[in-house]
Amino acid sequence: MVVDDTTSRLNMATSVSLGGTPLGLTLDLSSLEYDGDVILENLHLQLRPGQFTCLLGPSGVGKTSILKLIAGTLSLKNRYSLETSDGAPLTGRVAYMDQKDLLLPWVTALENVTIGDRLRGLKPDYDKARALLKEVGLEGAEDKKPGALSGGMRQRVALARTLMEDAPLILLDEPFSALDAISRHNLQSLTADKLSDRTVLMITHDPLEALRLGGEVMVLSGHPASLTKIEGLPPATPREATDPSLHTSYTEILSLLQGAGDIDA
Repeated sequence: MVVDDTTSRLNMATSVSLGGTPLGLTLDLSSLEYDGDVILENLHLQLRPGQFTCLLGPSGVGKTSILKLIAGTLSLKNRYSLETSDGAPLTGRVAYMDQKDLLLPWVTALENVTIGDRLRGLKPDYDKARALLKEVGLEGAEDKKPGALSGGMRQRVALARTLMEDAPLILLDEPFSALDAISRHNLQSLTADKLSDRTVLMITHDPLEALRLGGEVMVLSGHPASLTKIEGLPPATPREATDPSLHTSYTEILSLLQGAGDIDA
C-alpha cells in the first residue's frame, strides 16, 4: 500500500517544476485504516491558492498519511481523489519536507541543498543555496557533511533544500520540531516570508505555531477523526503568539486535541 523508501521521498522532495502561480487543491478521502481500524473517514480538505494551512491532530490520526497522499508516496486505490484548481496533474509541482531530513550522508550541506537542480540535470544555483544556508543560520557549515551536524542543523539544511525548490505546492511535516525556541521563532518567520505566495500545508503538534503561521488552521480529532476549521483568526500572518486575540482559538484547539486523546498508532 505504501511506496515509502528514502529514494522515492527524496525524489518527491526535489521533484518540482520551477515557477508557476499558486495552486489550489482539494482532497476527498473516504477512509483511512490502520491495522483494520478506521482512523479517518469522509475527509474533505481544501487548500486555497497561496494560502498557508496548518493541520494539527493527535499522533496516529492520519496527518502524515494526508501529506503522503498529496505527495504521491501513499496509494489507497479508489478511496481518495485529488483535484487541482487548474485541472492539471500534481506531478512535478510539489516540494515535500519529510519528518526525517533525508540528507545524503556522503555530500555536503551545500550539495544537499542543491540536490534538486542536480537531479533535474540543471546547473545548481550555489549563490542562492549559500544565501539560504546563511538565512537558516548555517553560514560556515556549507562544506560540512550531515554526520558532522546536529539534529537541529540537519533539519535546517532540509528546510533550506525545500525553500530552494520553487514549487507551487509545499508540504511540510513538522519542519521546526528539532529546533530551540528562538531558532523556531526565527525560522517560522523566514518560512512565512519565503512562501508567502505559495500554497502550503504544514503539519504541526504545536497550537501556537499553527496560530502564528496558519492563514487557515484545521484540527483532526475524534475516532474516526473528522476535520474542524478554527474560525475567527486575525488575517495577517505571521501573527505574534502573544496576541491576546488568539487565546480563544488556542483554547479551542486544546479542547479538540484533549477530547481526541492520543490514539498513537
